[in-house]
Amino acid sequence: MSAALDLPPEPSRDHTLDACFLGPYGENDTLLEKLLVEFLRDHVYWRRNFHPEDPPAIATSAASHPDYLAFESRMRRELHQLSAALKKSVPFHSPRYIGHMASDLLLPGLAAQMLTLPYNPNNVSEDAAPVTVDLEVQAGLQLARMLGYPHDPARPDCAFGHLTSGGTVANYQALRLALALKAFPVALRAAQVPDLVLPEDDWSAFNLSPAASIALLEQWQHWLAALAPPVRAQWRAWVEAERIEQRGLAGFFAAHPQLRLPRVLAPITAHYSWSKGVKLLGLGRDNLELLPTRDMRLDADALAERLHRLARAREPVLLCVAVLGGTEYGTIDPVHEVLKAREVSRAQGLDFAVHVDAAWGGYLATVFRREDGSLRPREEVAADYTHFPAPHVHAAFAALGDTDSVTVDPHKLGYLPYGSGAFVCRDHRAMALLAERADYVFHGATPADYLARYRSLGQYIPEGSKPGATAAAVYVTHKVLPLDHAHFGRLPRATLQAAEAFHARARQCADELAGCVHVLVPFAPDSNLVCLALNPHGNRDVATATAFVRALHDELRCDVHQPLQVKEFFGSVTSLRPDVLGQAQTRRILDALGLDAHTLDGGEDHLLILRHTLMNPYLIDHENGISYIDRYFDHLARRLRALAAAR
Repeated sequence: MSAALDLPPEPSRDHTLDACFLGPYGENDTLLEKLLVEFLRDHVYWRRNFHPEDPPAIATSAASHPDYLAFESRMRRELHQLSAALKKSVPFHSPRYIGHMASDLLLPGLAAQMLTLPYNPNNVSEDAAPVTVDLEVQAGLQLARMLGYPHDPARPDCAFGHLTSGGTVANYQALRLALALKAFPVALRAAQVPDLVLPEDDWSAFNLSPAASIALLEQWQHWLAALAPPVRAQWRAWVEAERIEQRGLAGFFAAHPQLRLPRVLAPITAHYSWSKGVKLLGLGRDNLELLPTRDMRLDADALAERLHRLARAREPVLLCVAVLGGTEYGTIDPVHEVLKAREVSRAQGLDFAVHVDAAWGGYLATVFRREDGSLRPREEVAADYTHFPAPHVHAAFAALGDTDSVTVDPHKLGYLPYGSGAFVCRDHRAMALLAERADYVFHGATPADYLARYRSLGQYIPEGSKPGATAAAVYVTHKVLPLDHAHFGRLPRATLQAAEAFHARARQCADELAGCVHVLVPFAPDSNLVCLALNPHGNRDVATATAFVRALHDELRCDVHQPLQVKEFFGSVTSLRPDVLGQAQTRRILDALGLDAHTLDGGEDHLLILRHTLMNPYLIDHENGISYIDRYFDHLARRLRALAAAR
């Protein structure tokens, strides 16, 4: 029986959220239209007043010329065809969409991006984007504050962040920076720089902490500055010749036979971008070591044991990755335990950077931040929820400020257009090691002022040309909805509450379908992403269960050959794989579903499951007394019974 009208009481109507989006029904069309027309007119006035003495280049009579009319006709035809084709797009805006990591777009970001597009700023440098380059640097500081990093540009150790096309490129940047920091002290030793206190051997130099490497970089820069210009240029050239960026991996490690290629450690649940990243940097896939998990969260004991063995074997580690919201299960790795493991490892002579891949879960940090930027205690956060946050989840978010770098995706839980990812490092001084020079773009010496320095943004980032409109969207959104629990945090709060309601409804569904279909939430959700494992009653074969879920998913995905309206709901799938789960978890889940582990096929070694991303803030519609979560489970139960009967 549906509980659609038995909604949890609404504490108070949040009318701020009512104005945040265009809305599932296009409710805020008038607001968006007013904004777009107002600022389009404003842009036109700007063009007309740039040099009003210049005559119009396009005659007023041109609009009636046959060639003009023919061009307009072709353009309208193609735009109408595009508009018609786009009606087959995925309805991310709807509460009926609970599939991938996408939802409706925040109006401030959407309007800011559309407003900025006609100006076409290129955030490679201030010459091409005098306004939006500053906005991008400010957006990085906004994210740094959300994460608990130093965010005052007056501080020498202030954080730095920049936007990317997505989390994948941000993860590449983490690898680049970690490698540059790790190798630089070795280059100083090789160049035999005097007057600096350098590590006694290459192994010690290669295992300085990120903070110690930054301190050494600062000493080197101060030492250089005191030299006469010709001598300074010579010493800079000598050190540059020894750097890994100049020699390349092969040349650098050939010159330092005591050292080996460093490893990157990550949980087996890590995104595939880490495999891409180690290949791109030339480290090789063999040097990406995937660690076991416990309940789909990085096993801290396994990490500590692996670090101990690597220290004894003198095998270096470049980076350890913790995942803050896995893209498949939404689970939160114990960031605090990773930092503890590093402290122990340091005592054994092995040091490395800690990076948090928070592409999905980064914006959840807003529910943990007070308006003054301080951390909210767990009890205060928990008052808004039934179970969230578990102690390990709160501890993980509390530890973010002690990590070295973080990936965040504004185009996921930031509700902003693709592609807007972000990379944030804890101490901006390290970025000097990534600086590139192109005289036709960047001019003059590096400014001492923080904001002035990063106006030559392209020097420091993987991309060259990049859209300033994206930076405007991110910055303006964060200004309208500051990144704390009282403002932006209202959005993740609504979706976390929906995830708790979804989890509870899933348990109810399991009871309702007992004897027909096994329904299991394989892992208690840490965030607003919940999976369901399914198996028809009486079936023992894993391949049959996978085929059953695949048939169900065929009804829950977009089909360009059918109108969208024939679909009741939209969902996505992922897999449970024994190599990721481990033997104990695989056995637990298969037993709960009534499946025989011996039926796992070596070639198809996985169980397909449903994956639900609950980021639409209107899943529980108090205004109309509708729970789309209840509606979904009613629909799911009908389809599961029908599919089970068809067997």
